[in-house]
Amino acid sequence: MSALDKTRQKYLFKWLKQQTKQHRKPLFYSILLGFISAGCIAIQAALLALILQELIILGGKFTTILPYFIVLLLIFILRSFLTFIREKINFSLGLKIRQTVRQQLINKIEINGPTAITQHTSGGLTTLMIEQIEDLHDFYARYLPQMRLAMIIPIMILLVILPFNWSAVLILLGTAPLIPIFMILVGMGAADVNRKNFKALSYLSGHFLDRLKGLMTIRVFDQGKQQSEQIREAAENFRIRTMNVLKMAFLSSAVLEFFASISIAIVAVYFGFSYLGEFHFGSYNGTVTLFAGFFALILAPEFFQPLRDLGTFYHAKAQAIAAADNIQKFLTDQSPEIYDQENQFINFEQTITSIIGKDLIILSPDNQPIVGPLNFTLKAPFRLALIGVSGEGKSSLLNVLLGFLSYQGSLTINDIELKQINIDSWRKQLSWLGQNPYLINSTIRENILLANPHASSQQIEQVVAQAQLSKLIAQLPKGLDTEIGEDAVKISVGQAQRIAIARALLKPCQLMLLDEPTASLDNQTAQDIETILANSYQHSNIIMVTHHVNQQMQLSLKWRLHNHQLHNITE
Repeated sequence: MSALDKTRQKYLFKWLKQQTKQHRKPLFYSILLGFISAGCIAIQAALLALILQELIILGGKFTTILPYFIVLLLIFILRSFLTFIREKINFSLGLKIRQTVRQQLINKIEINGPTAITQHTSGGLTTLMIEQIEDLHDFYARYLPQMRLAMIIPIMILLVILPFNWSAVLILLGTAPLIPIFMILVGMGAADVNRKNFKALSYLSGHFLDRLKGLMTIRVFDQGKQQSEQIREAAENFRIRTMNVLKMAFLSSAVLEFFASISIAIVAVYFGFSYLGEFHFGSYNGTVTLFAGFFALILAPEFFQPLRDLGTFYHAKAQAIAAADNIQKFLTDQSPEIYDQENQFINFEQTITSIIGKDLIILSPDNQPIVGPLNFTLKAPFRLALIGVSGEGKSSLLNVLLGFLSYQGSLTINDIELKQINIDSWRKQLSWLGQNPYLINSTIRENILLANPHASSQQIEQVVAQAQLSKLIAQLPKGLDTEIGEDAVKISVGQAQRIAIARALLKPCQLMLLDEPTASLDNQTAQDIETILANSYQHSNIIMVTHHVNQQMQLSLKWRLHNHQLHNITE
């Protein structure tokens, strides 16, 4: 596991800041409100110093200082209001940027397709999409606004103190650089520590989810203890990484507090000796007033507070850089794309008349040839059975047509190159059914509506009847609103396939792609499914991947894919 070098960290930090381009106004308002709030603190300090000067030196009465107290209270209320508004702006800023980055990831997944996503573990993708995106929040909501304020507010406080005492300004100015210097020394490697923590979390998530899915296999082969030990080791590794992150965060806070306390103590010692008559410098008129001393001492902690806050949020920067490393790599992944959005200039709204492949080579997500070169011509209407043993590339051909795999050579639809067709308009002409259709953890109705969210109840009832689901649904207490559970555990494989057929039927199509839809079913259920498909798609073009051809489907064309070549089968 290589460490993040400085060049990479600088690049990622720049990339993180670039995400604020569309959100500069909220960032500006946050900084402005923080600056105004700091100005309120300076006024409060002046009022407190005036009150103490009036009471201790001038012997003033309560009625004299009452206006100061009223103004002090009003400013306190104003500061609270400004803090509330600023927190809302900061949270909104972090939320909007997280939503933007998450949408970029979703768009990337959609462009690359499901075949490219199989290169990543489910747990790793979950960690990337949820935890690591969430870890960007504090960078935008806390660190980035505070980084600007940490440069502005200390200068403002120095300028405010300067007219009253220049020695206090020099003390603060002389000790302030120590904090960022030691923060840099302590924080070196913080981003890499967080990155290793993310890697450990991603591995633990993927490893645990994988073992959970294969629990039956693990028990059958008596591997429970071994797998439990592996999970324990992964969890222990994550614990160690997490403690390293916390150690770094606590050490940074300790360094900040140490140098800030020393600086404030030096200012207090200076004023103490000045009042004792030991020091005779710093004041413009030769006398250090009580007002100047209290004013400087009240503002001294506020001088370091922006730096303290920045240090507190420094771990947010390290976390964000570590998360950005994985996010940016995913977004810039060079997996071949089936289509280039900039060159998609044709909306496919015509009737399919032909599909022609010339020297077609299908590429894997890592840009390696899977099958080909293939040469074929399909003239509509066609009902094609694509036969072959497992691993020959039959499903890959369907994935190319679905827009999930890239290719070399030529693949035209009605003499139009597929790469030039708007992929969304092309997919509207397709429907698909596989051997293990995915059903979401929801109701039967919601699963069917995935094909057409705006379908009417009458349309749903029609496809339910076509898929021979009416009897099953009538037996269920909640009918179409019955929950099927995760991975459709509450229904049989055949019932799940019928729900998938109903979903496919709800989307009218010109080309139906069938990827061994009966492979995991018993003979009777398989025949029933094929009969349903044959009756439902009498007027559609069909390409069916299969190991054997049944008469029910009435497939007039039969091609065998063997040794990466297509051969016509004649009977």
